[in-house]
Amino acid sequence: MVKKKYSRHIGIAPMPKRTCDDINCPFHGTLSVRGRIMETEVTSDHMDKTVTVQQSQLQLVKKYKRYGRSTIRMHAHNPPCIDAKTGDYVRIGECRPLSKTVSFVVIEKIEKGD
Repeated sequence: MVKKKYSRHIGIAPMPKRTCDDINCPFHGTLSVRGRIMETEVTSDHMDKTVTVQQSQLQLVKKYKRYGRSTIRMHAHNPPCIDAKTGDYVRIGECRPLSKTVSFVVIEKIEKGD
């Protein structure tokens, strides 16, 4: 019996043009996306099917009544149909924990002008 390839429309991002066989892909697998959605920049893609993203934010330092910049680094699953590289701006969505440090999945690549 031949397995039928299917795609799901998750309602957050457009469907990717490529297909994949990854079970942890929100479009071609069974992974559901819920919770926070963020737009960040990919800082590293050295791991297999995982990227490191970095998000900078301003935090108020009450003692000095000034703002200090802090950065948050987190890991996100990178499905083969999206294949984000270092320097790309991506939209990531929260999902169930896939490993000890991975609880986000890359949903789409974003053009820098958008």
